[in-house]
Amino acid sequence: MARDYYDVLGVQRNASSDDIQQAFRKLARKYHPDINKDPQAEERFKELNEAYSVLSDPKTRSRYDRFGEDFRQIPEDWDERVAAGAGARGRGPSGRGGGDGGGVRFEYGEGFDGSGINFEDLFGGMFSRGGDGGRRGGPVPGADQEAEIQLGVAEAYRGGHRSLTLAGPGGQRTYDVNIPRGVVEGQRIRLAGEGGTGRGEGPPGDLYLRVRIKPDSRFRLDGRDIHVAVPVTPWEAALGATVPVPTPGGTAKVTVPKASSSGRRLRLRGEGMPNPRGTDGDLYAEVRIMVPPDLTDRERELFEELAAVSTFDPRKQG
Repeated sequence: MARDYYDVLGVQRNASSDDIQQAFRKLARKYHPDINKDPQAEERFKELNEAYSVLSDPKTRSRYDRFGEDFRQIPEDWDERVAAGAGARGRGPSGRGGGDGGGVRFEYGEGFDGSGINFEDLFGGMFSRGGDGGRRGGPVPGADQEAEIQLGVAEAYRGGHRSLTLAGPGGQRTYDVNIPRGVVEGQRIRLAGEGGTGRGEGPPGDLYLRVRIKPDSRFRLDGRDIHVAVPVTPWEAALGATVPVPTPGGTAKVTVPKASSSGRRLRLRGEGMPNPRGTDGDLYAEVRIMVPPDLTDRERELFEELAAVSTFDPRKQG
């Protein structure tokens, strides 16, 4: 059984969106594979991303709260089906796993109330019984299916189209995938009607592609925030400068304040991963002071002169 997403992030079920975001950022920094070399850290990090992708989206969180860990198996038009199928011919299952349902057991999360549902009307008779106690045939919707899609940071940032070939029981199939701008690790892309085949006149299920972000030598993701190193010269760090910094969408400019040391983080608000449903992430440029690999005679003279006149000793700071 999957862990409860609230437990994964260590928050209460009534936690605010800000509480959830803060909890995720704290734990993501702790378990990010680039930082934590424990063999279990990567799996823990993936678990955190999946929990955050569900609980950070108000609509998805509401479905999770209502139906529990199987919320993805409940059709998104559930309420419409209930409204169409509920009638006066008795009460259906209520709470967790109630009702006969023609020999089929349903498990729902806490908070789900299925009272008043007539499953025979709702699913076209697939749960009604014949004279021998068996089930009569009827339309059966196809099952939802899930696969993974690996994206680079820049591709996830920009979005776009991708052809994806997946192997299945019937052989390989190629899908034209519309990648939304700003998808993050653990988020799912829905391909409507591309899942399992229905029986009778039942509609096909959906195919969900779970996003996995490939490691990138330049960018490190922390939720929707992007971290990137920005190399500067010793004089730029000492005197201050405006330098280019790479982003997944191109090149931006960042102002390096004077007297900046390596490790200083410079924040570019809203330059992180886009968020179509809320606030965009930020980009953090980390200063890294680089010295010339081969000094010219004049450069050596200047550094020697600086060493002679400067009283600065970094080993005596703080």
